Amino acid sequence: MVNQENDDVSSSFTDFPVDIQVCILSFLAPSEIATLACTSKQLGSLCARDSKLWFSMCQRRWGSKTTITQWGKAKGTISYKHLYHTLHHWENLLGFWRRSGSETPLLLFFEWGPSFISASRVSPSESLAYGVTKTPFLWMSLSEDGDVVTFLDPDGKPGVERGIQSELVAVEVSLMGKTHFVVEEKQFRGSISDDCGDEVVESGSPPEKLMAEIYQHFANPRSPGGDRSRRQRRREKERLARRKWESQHFVKIVNCSPTPERPLQGIWKGICGDRSLAFYLVAYDDIGGISCRRIGDHPERILGYGPVFWTSNATFLESPFPLEEESLYASRVHLRPLQPVNESEFSLSDDEVVNGIQDIRVSENVVNRILHISSSYDLVVPNLSGTINPSAEGRIWQYQNGTFGFGFLSDNLVIDMKHIVHNGCIVDTVKASPH
Repeated sequence: MVNQENDDVSSSFTDFPVDIQVCILSFLAPSEIATLACTSKQLGSLCARDSKLWFSMCQRRWGSKTTITQWGKAKGTISYKHLYHTLHHWENLLGFWRRSGSETPLLLFFEWGPSFISASRVSPSESLAYGVTKTPFLWMSLSEDGDVVTFLDPDGKPGVERGIQSELVAVEVSLMGKTHFVVEEKQFRGSISDDCGDEVVESGSPPEKLMAEIYQHFANPRSPGGDRSRRQRRREKERLARRKWESQHFVKIVNCSPTPERPLQGIWKGICGDRSLAFYLVAYDDIGGISCRRIGDHPERILGYGPVFWTSNATFLESPFPLEEESLYASRVHLRPLQPVNESEFSLSDDEVVNGIQDIRVSENVVNRILHISSSYDLVVPNLSGTINPSAEGRIWQYQNGTFGFGFLSDNLVIDMKHIVHNGCIVDTVKASPH
């Protein structure tokens, strides 16, 4: 009988081929990479290999959304480690943002480009269809030296997404937490001299020059009402007169996409009672209620053309439905944009043609669940409960394709909601009409 010795052969992580090691490490976070690099010289050397490890980390996380090699190809001067931290910092920009502190609504949508991240103005199209108008607004990338380069198109002209810098404004985007950023026109760095030869440091100068200005201020005190103060005010007015862009603040619209737990949540588009396309924001509150409001409208317009709903109970009625619920949905009119209809295919009765615009009673959607609406306008639009009926009963019909429609029993209409974004991109985009 032959005795066989079973030798315990132990293998370490470093025994694997380098490509396998890199593939495994690409799943780690930067803090974990830093910790691992301290364990041995061999792993420290591997973790420092920019073109191997950090490229793989960028490729795994963002490779399906942007072209990593185009970001780092600029003469090879941009490290993938620097690129990783930059993209991680910018990733929070993705999604919808809304301008703050202005009566005129402005909705922005950030998305990845091949070698940049861009923001576009997004608004309903004026063509009485489901098209979405998308015009350039902001373009952020990296220079050959790895510095942030940001340009803004104040007029929304074509070409910004291709990196064309003509007629654009150089700006700075200052992130303030995760839900707020400011866009400011970039100031020229350097110093100029005033009429008396005194050196004046403009906004945006390096810190050491700012410190020099502070020192000069205390070393050579002047009267607050003296000539120097007047010159400074005059220069400030001249500088503001040369500005092409006034600073604007934007806040993020959080939870702008549906989830399995909150299937109605997010930004949707639908045709209103005036047959125009509108954007709606559906939000869940902390006590189980759901609210819907039209984006960018004053309360009077909301009541006239874009109904809103609010309900305190988000419990759906599951299929099979009672006969009265099926009849209720089958008898309702689905609002549609103006579209030519072949009379040989559809025979419309008088009640299906309102103001020359067709309302189709047949929906291509299949109802999956039903939610009862017990809406109170005074909760959605404060201070208006005395001018209208403060409450209304209605339904939300969730469809099998993930979209939904809603309507009130008093008007016999259904507003069908459609997705604005699919796979991180705006769908049904159309060119803005020339002005």
